[in-house]
Amino acid sequence: MKLIFIGADHEVTGSCHYMEVGDKHILVDYGMEQGVNTFENEPLPVSPSMIDYVFLTHAHIDHSGLLPLLYAEGFRGQVFATDATADLCSIMLRDCAHIQMMEAEWKTRKARRSGEPISAVEALYTMEDAEGIIKRIVPCRYGREVQVCDEVKIRFTDIGHLLGSASIEVWLTEDGVTKKVAFSGDIGNKNLPLLKDPSLTKEADYVVMESTYGNRLHSEERIDFVKELAAVLKETFDRGGNVVIPSFAVGRTQEILYFLRKIKVDRLVKGHERFPVYVDSPLAVEATGIFEENRWECFDEEAMELVKEGINPISFSGLKLAITSEESKEINFIDTPKVIISASGMCEAGRIRHHLKHNLWRPECTILFVGYQAMGTLGRSIVEGAEEVKLFGETIQVRARIRQLAGLSGHADKNGLLEWISGFEEKPRKVFVVHGEDSICASFVECLKMEYGHNAYAPYSGTVFNLMSGKLEYEAVPVPVKKKGRSAVAAGVYARLLAAAQRLLALVQKKDGMPNKDAAKFADQINSLCDKYQ
Repeated sequence: MKLIFIGADHEVTGSCHYMEVGDKHILVDYGMEQGVNTFENEPLPVSPSMIDYVFLTHAHIDHSGLLPLLYAEGFRGQVFATDATADLCSIMLRDCAHIQMMEAEWKTRKARRSGEPISAVEALYTMEDAEGIIKRIVPCRYGREVQVCDEVKIRFTDIGHLLGSASIEVWLTEDGVTKKVAFSGDIGNKNLPLLKDPSLTKEADYVVMESTYGNRLHSEERIDFVKELAAVLKETFDRGGNVVIPSFAVGRTQEILYFLRKIKVDRLVKGHERFPVYVDSPLAVEATGIFEENRWECFDEEAMELVKEGINPISFSGLKLAITSEESKEINFIDTPKVIISASGMCEAGRIRHHLKHNLWRPECTILFVGYQAMGTLGRSIVEGAEEVKLFGETIQVRARIRQLAGLSGHADKNGLLEWISGFEEKPRKVFVVHGEDSICASFVECLKMEYGHNAYAPYSGTVFNLMSGKLEYEAVPVPVKKKGRSAVAAGVYARLLAAAQRLLALVQKKDGMPNKDAAKFADQINSLCDKYQ
């Protein structure tokens, strides 16, 4: 019975943890790394085809984004997630696959234009891979125990970070002994619009918890985001400019729409009461529909009061949805001062980059950041005061006003993290601190140890913990990321062939004990295939 740390260890993105109980192999999250990748991640300890189950905390790409790759490499198990997470993944993973394929096509064209001798760049995964993994998702309700197999039982608890987000309790049984591991997922901030506050977990032997804001305190005063946003809109519209909001399509966009509805209803932007709002993201539009579909289980009391009165809390007069690329392009040729909400939230991809190109150089405009900007992203660079940026090969001067809606965070601050871990009726035997920048993980561990008496530890990728004995089997050391050469990008099709071979080997190993007649027939089929391509 083991727990191995794979991703988001002393880093914020790319969450992935591996567990082994009996002959079962399990992942908790399989996320994509975003921004600067500081440390190398250990590979999965078994081939993807050997993984039996994935337990998914929520749909954000840094927790779910590599699931289609897992499928491409041979995974055919089940993915357990909440109902709303399953709904969101059905659109987000397709969108991510589309981005992978478009970027691969763009890189191929760029390389060929420069005269480089390169074959077509392969996408990390395809739409077929996304469709394949989506079909393997098993939707679950909050608060219900799910018997996954004889050795494993799980339960999802609302953690208030995103629609459908959850902490996951996992009971593992081996040789008559049961151990319980609680994974916090991303712990939500209190008093978020639309979503309920995080729920606590009462007991666990071991806890794996995030520490994104483990060194930061949000303001103790409840910030009036509606008032602050209205002030930004008025001062920008008075100058004749646009307010461009880089926003995560899922979660943050819906929160901003909630605020804008209030601003519209209360007519808070004097002289510009009829200002238009453009949501320029097909993903955000679909996600908004999913928020509405899951409102009964996930919305908080304030939002539900509106729903009961027949009011849609995230829709209003003047809201315009851009779906096609033509509709997106037209937005920047409309002179009327407006709000443009577009993804991605860190400005790394998507339509937001086009809107930045058209608005960053205009001093009358405002770029309003409403979410976390990871190290190494374009958004982080702009927030930290870059005077110029590169967009589509063109240098753009940063003359627009750069603002942040301070305190609007989907992550709990240090006090929120401490409140969650203090909710356990008895101290867990060990608390593993993950999902935080290097120095933050270290400082939060010291806080848990010195001030709260927890047996806390921040593992690096590759650390192995024996859940049965309660001891570290292997303590990994940090390995700085090495820059990869172009050859590492082009593994593509051959990597898929190797993955298929590993899946075949895993299947054969699982068939030990099959009837001799069937085994002989299977062997003949494999040999025939080998003869064909030899």
